[in-house]
Amino acid sequence: MEPLPPDASAAEVLPAAPKRRRWFWRGLLALLVLVATVFAVLMWRWSTPPAAFDPLVQAKARNGSGALVVGVATTATLARVGELLLDKNGGYLSNDVTPPSLFLDDMPNWEFGVIEQSRDLALALRRDFSRSLTQSIEDKDLAEAQPLFSTTNDRWLLPSTESQYRAAIERIDAYRTRLGDGDANDAQFYARADNLAAYLGMVEARLGSLSQRLSAAVGPTRQGTDLANDPAARQSKPNAAPREIRTAWRDIDDVFYEARGSCFALVHFLKAIEHDFAEVLKDKNATVTLRQIIAELEATQEPLGSPVILNGSPYGFFANHSLVMANYIARANASIIELRKLLERG
Repeated sequence: MEPLPPDASAAEVLPAAPKRRRWFWRGLLALLVLVATVFAVLMWRWSTPPAAFDPLVQAKARNGSGALVVGVATTATLARVGELLLDKNGGYLSNDVTPPSLFLDDMPNWEFGVIEQSRDLALALRRDFSRSLTQSIEDKDLAEAQPLFSTTNDRWLLPSTESQYRAAIERIDAYRTRLGDGDANDAQFYARADNLAAYLGMVEARLGSLSQRLSAAVGPTRQGTDLANDPAARQSKPNAAPREIRTAWRDIDDVFYEARGSCFALVHFLKAIEHDFAEVLKDKNATVTLRQIIAELEATQEPLGSPVILNGSPYGFFANHSLVMANYIARANASIIELRKLLERG
């Protein structure tokens, strides 16, 4: 082999193929870093819930120049919460099957909490608020909206979840428009104590379940109270008592964000109900009770001071976010039970 010329550089004799491979891998690494950075930014932004709004202001804006008759605030708030669910940062994520939303689970659980409360209110509108008696005819728009809201929350094949929910919102808006059309034989909203009590019964069951699931983050011991206070009661499968119920560690943040989304929607719905049922609440001297319920639920929306949901022991050094959330929900639910019983007294 001939010796290299004294002025020859290493670059001139380096084989071309290894040099190209080196730049290829550098470029691929830079591309992966860029994609990861973009994904991280999008995931952070898409995990931010939408801002709260004033239901009464929203109802007036949505209703335009029309009169804000009884029921408009509640129906307009349901429609607006549904729109926020679909049009927030990143859109609706629960049925996404592509990155980066595929890697998110907190926001889809938040969305599920919102839709669960929306389904309950849509059912209450169809079954109670829009009907004067059990033998009355249900409203045509609400009869369509309620099943559409019940569409599975993660369907991406046609018809997609988003399209079904948008159709439900359109039907709710159509009902709201007919409330103010002046036709006494058309749509109606009956703000009665028994109707509100029936809806609060659904809310009570929903919050009670969330409170129990949040508390199960620390595995509380449950006594055998399933058949308490009824000596003739029976159940299909007897449970061992006492027993420990614990939420799996991988599900703790899921339950937390579902509860957070549920309370986000419920705060807005109860504020609208405070306006539509103002006379009923005033007659029962219960307005302050409803406002206290709203205040407890608003506390569940405070910003988190931790990047992750902590599950410390109840009296340990680290926080337990699930127990804090459960506390606010349980206090709100206790007041809801009192309010419902007050409304049912006649």
